[in-house]
Amino acid sequence: MTVVNAKDKSTQLVVIGGGPGGYVAAFHAADLGMKVTIVDPELNPGGVCLYHGCIPSKALLHAAEIIREAEHAKNFGIDFGKPKIDLSKLRSWKDDVVSKLTGGVGQLAKLRKVEHLRGLATFENSGTLKIKINDNESYKLSFENAIIATGSSPSQIPGISIDSKNVLDSTTALNLDNVPKSLLVIGGGYIGLEMGTVYAALGSKVTVVEMTDGILPGADRDLAAELFKRIENIFDSILLKTKVVGLKEEKSGIKVSFESDDGSQTEKKEQLFGKVLISIGRQPNSKNIGLENIKAETDKFGFIKIDLQRRTAESSVFAIGDVAGEPMLAHKASHEGKVAVEVIAGRKTVFEPKAIPAVVFTDPEIAWCGLTETEAKASGRDVKILKFPWRASGRAVTLDRSDGLTKHIVDAKTGRILGVGIAGPRAGELITEGVLAIEMAALASDLELTIHPHPTLSETVMEAAEMFEGQSTHYYKPKRK
Repeated sequence: MTVVNAKDKSTQLVVIGGGPGGYVAAFHAADLGMKVTIVDPELNPGGVCLYHGCIPSKALLHAAEIIREAEHAKNFGIDFGKPKIDLSKLRSWKDDVVSKLTGGVGQLAKLRKVEHLRGLATFENSGTLKIKINDNESYKLSFENAIIATGSSPSQIPGISIDSKNVLDSTTALNLDNVPKSLLVIGGGYIGLEMGTVYAALGSKVTVVEMTDGILPGADRDLAAELFKRIENIFDSILLKTKVVGLKEEKSGIKVSFESDDGSQTEKKEQLFGKVLISIGRQPNSKNIGLENIKAETDKFGFIKIDLQRRTAESSVFAIGDVAGEPMLAHKASHEGKVAVEVIAGRKTVFEPKAIPAVVFTDPEIAWCGLTETEAKASGRDVKILKFPWRASGRAVTLDRSDGLTKHIVDAKTGRILGVGIAGPRAGELITEGVLAIEMAALASDLELTIHPHPTLSETVMEAAEMFEGQSTHYYKPKRK
């Protein structure tokens, strides 16, 4: 990887942002023979995902999983005693994971001769960027094509502003400066629940507050219910239909003002917490990059408008990843990056996935792809809902984890798999079979007739599919009269 400080350069393709969308696009373009430049402020490519998101959070979630598993082992006669947590060493291990992976990506960039310019990029026109190195130094970079992959940033609560070391966002929560006695997580989405899981395992009393009537509003309700049953025993409290209307710094923490509404009356209360984590979503990083100097447009939410080829209204400029719209997922960004590069290379391709998997790395994990039951019913489709409870899975029982569920959304007439949802340990690893089934227009019978290894959790995918024509081998559901 070459870091260049020379003035006024040119490149065939410039990728603005070095996250999983940006560096995958850059690497693919280099593999196709293009001269490629990445502009990103970090030492190595990796973006928020590798530096401040997916990777460090999953490292901490793994540590939390070990703590929970050790406690869970008491159920079958193994007692490890109370864990001794060296927070400094845990932080160092997490940082080492990040360093290894970002360093590896940097080495891959070097091997591919991808040029890396450290700085911030702003469009001057449809063929020129201004690269700002610091307050006193900048230069111009001319390009033939550009891919915007600037990602997203944590959203803040509208109308509430507070500057306190005890108020965290999804980035600062990963620093693990200390473990507070009590933590309020504002937002019942995947980021809040994952980080709440980490802090609860480390010893915090965690409270989650969510404005809607359920956690993970966009997820399948059956899967969210499986998760809720477990985390309500892990967290100190889960407040639904409740919003935060005020945050105030106190000597001993943050005083939080709540407002809850059960439909009949509104209730207000206050409570003191050691720390507060704001995790109400993310917003696209589409400001301050000079879009006003090119033809690219944004929608009312700040997402850059693109077509199926990921092209903006400016024909030489493409946009991918979080900045280009939902879902804000690293693997979606990577796939978009490849599509954009293929288009730039002159190949006929568009971004038309039938299923993009989503995974929440809590305990249990939940994962889904394709249509959810709610979406299927809202669209008026005639579907069959096939559910296989993990209490009927031999492998789940050997793990002492019978709290899971595998679910298929199937076209009632054709048997085509339209959606798959899984709740349970390693659901994120299992969901790929569902993604492949949807992409290949597989039928329930295809999954049923595919021999799955025994005893495994993957068998639940097969057994759920068996229920389309009748009964699952290991789960009998009486027919309605």
